[in-house]
Amino acid sequence: MTVERPRKESIYQGSSQRPHGNSGRGADIHSLMVSQKVQLEPLNSTVLRDSDVQFHANIQGNWEITSWDVGGIQVLTIINSLDTVFPSIDRFSARFCPNTNRSCVEFTIHNVTRADAGEVVCTVQGHQPLKAQLYVQESGTVSILGGNVTVMQDEEVEFECVTTAWFPAPTISWTQNDQAVDSSLYNTTHTPDGDFFNSVSIVRLKATRNTRVECLSYVSMLTIPHSSSVYLMLAPKPPDWTVLIAVVVSFGSCGLLVFLILGIMICYKHRKEKKRNYQDEMRRVKTHSQLSVVNTAEQVTGQVNESYELENQSSDWAESGFLKHRHITFV
Repeated sequence: MTVERPRKESIYQGSSQRPHGNSGRGADIHSLMVSQKVQLEPLNSTVLRDSDVQFHANIQGNWEITSWDVGGIQVLTIINSLDTVFPSIDRFSARFCPNTNRSCVEFTIHNVTRADAGEVVCTVQGHQPLKAQLYVQESGTVSILGGNVTVMQDEEVEFECVTTAWFPAPTISWTQNDQAVDSSLYNTTHTPDGDFFNSVSIVRLKATRNTRVECLSYVSMLTIPHSSSVYLMLAPKPPDWTVLIAVVVSFGSCGLLVFLILGIMICYKHRKEKKRNYQDEMRRVKTHSQLSVVNTAEQVTGQVNESYELENQSSDWAESGFLKHRHITFV
């Protein structure tokens, strides 16, 4: 099939709009209209923006001209007898379906835009137009505000996911370590913004372990949802001094008890030794006292020195009849 620019002299070739030279030819055309049946599929098609979409027109019997309209504008015309396509916009193309002997025409819209959404009309000359509906979806952006979060064990955390420039309003869900979060834990609101929708989804999670939190946004034609993820991390626990204090107190109590017992034993031993020393001292003092008394008595009593004689005494003294003087020596 060749693609050409429209030529005025060729548009009417084989067309019912061409002047008829005789009534027999008009009768043949009427008979052709009655015997033809046209089917358009799909009647509803949904695609993402910038993708391609195809529609097929199945025509039973002979046909001459088929045209296609998008958004109320005729964008392509096919003349069967000339094997010619007249496109008015480069984003549209047509071809005969393989192995159909020209009974099927495939019409393609390339790089679909939101402006293409709406009715797609196929008109086979001599038949009522057939209409299909085209829906165009558009994916935007998704992000979790605030980034990674570090909290204490069992603390509740709130995450906010924002999507912009989606059409239609996207479906938003949350996962935690790739496990779906219960929908009762989050709520989502959608706000129109011109031809698009912006959305906000807020989820509240309890921090029980380190996890990856992910927000997913999608429309029906997205094979892979758009997503944004952050990490929820637990802060290191402060030291638990209770156990340490209990251990220290236990060991301290045991040590104190041991020291107390040792102290009592040492005091008792010291007191016992002191008492023994005191008794020994008392005995020593008593013995010494007794010895002193004995010595004193001996000193007072004295001893008579029989051999002592006064010096320079003449024998006359003895002879004179006086008593002889006895010298007492104290030791």
